[in-house]
Amino acid sequence: MFLLQAPQVRELDVFTTMPEHFRRRERSDWADANRGGAITDSFLEGPVFDDTGHLYVSDIPWGRIFCINPQGEWALVAEYDGEPNGMKFLKPGTLLITDYKNGLMQLDVATGQVAPYLLRRNSERFKGVNDLIFDAEGNLYFTDQGQSGLHDPSGRLYRLRPSGQLDLLLANVPSPNGVALSPDGRVLYLAVTRGNCVWRVPLLPDGSVAKVGQFFTSYGPSGPDGLAVDGAGRLLVANPGLGYVWVLNHRAEPECVLRGPAGASTTNLAFGGEGRRVVYVTDSTHGHILQADLGTPGLQTDKAAGGYRK
Repeated sequence: MFLLQAPQVRELDVFTTMPEHFRRRERSDWADANRGGAITDSFLEGPVFDDTGHLYVSDIPWGRIFCINPQGEWALVAEYDGEPNGMKFLKPGTLLITDYKNGLMQLDVATGQVAPYLLRRNSERFKGVNDLIFDAEGNLYFTDQGQSGLHDPSGRLYRLRPSGQLDLLLANVPSPNGVALSPDGRVLYLAVTRGNCVWRVPLLPDGSVAKVGQFFTSYGPSGPDGLAVDGAGRLLVANPGLGYVWVLNHRAEPECVLRGPAGASTTNLAFGGEGRRVVYVTDSTHGHILQADLGTPGLQTDKAAGGYRK
């Protein structure tokens, strides 16, 4: 009889915390809709590293992008009329942003200038885009979450090809959120927050998807958010409702649980540090950046770095 081995439990350490002078203790439209009207001084997501080891994060309610240097010091890069979430480098010095309020936006990190990239599909606004990833061929996969959920399973997954062709891959997702790709690029993992699970989306040679299934099931008040894959093919799942990051093997069995501080909302994650072996996690409740050295490098996910690769 096979018995599942209990996963190792490790604590996430605090790498850095948002300085007090950047915190806004005011009401916002975003917090009124998504945080029950609670005063939300920041809500961090979208961590991504540049090739010099600087970490960029987004602050959704206040339309801000920050840069954090390797010593943990914060600088404001941009502030604009938007609700930025996921980010990846489109090319060196240019971030592509999934902006819930506007659509896909691009940011010149040297000047702080924000400009439209893709605002509409066939003249129709998106529901509210959330996260994104590039594959090795330069295809961009991104989620359109809006306020979808089990009551309204109409969230969408798109692929934007280098030619500009926009493909609608899924339109029945109850809150599509983070995305990640298997090391061979043949499977896309999709966080389904309100379904409290992760879907497995096979990507077929003809560009279609088929036999989409449920890969992992979580529990608790808020389901999977950000995703990442390491060089061993393990899937990392940020689970804000639990304050965990699940580290799953190819059978979706938890090998390790990274646990945040009490009350943490572990929303998103990125690999960085020496050899990209350290996973950095946004704790949106406290404005922390957490960290843990997993000993295995993560995969590249930016177009600037040549797409999804080790």
